[in-house]
This record gives sequence, structure tokens and C-alpha cells, in this order.
Amino acid sequence: MAITREEVLHVARLARLELSDAEVERFREQLSAILDAVSKVSELDLHGVPPTSHPLDVANVWAEDEPRPCLPLDDVFANAPDRDGELFRTPPA
Repeated sequence: MAITREEVLHVARLARLELSDAEVERFREQLSAILDAVSKVSELDLHGVPPTSHPLDVANVWAEDEPRPCLPLDDVFANAPDRDGELFRTPPA
């Protein structure tokens, strides 16, 4: 499936990207190749294969969400360029 130049420009506009003509052409070729590769899945007989969100079995990849003590403020502000008591000090916008 070939992506058109206009489709690349549309996606770039949505992502607020400014692309040169060379970049538009390169992305058009790359995105077309990706869609061609993905479309090959439709050629497979997937009857009876359950949908998955991950190619590998993943079980309990998250740590338990248990309360823990907070970091000491000196550790929190250790790399801050400036602080005001218990607040990060930032330059005015």
C-alpha cells in the first residue's frame, strides 16, 4: 500500500512537523514499506488465534503499588538548580 505525499504532509501537519521535500519523500517510502510489511499479516490464516497486545507472554510486569516513605527533601532537591523552601524555583516565563 503506497502512501501519498499529501498523506505524509497531513500527518506532519497533525504532528506539527516541518519537513523538507527530501524528508517527505523518505518518509513516504518508509511508511509505504511499513504498511506493505504489516499487510502481509492479512494473508495468514488466523482463525482461532486470539488477539494479543504483546508478542510474548507477559505476566505481572509491574511492581506492587504499595505506599512507601517519601524521599527526604534534601534528596529531592539534590539536582535542582535553585529551591525556595519546599518548592523548586524556576525562572519566570
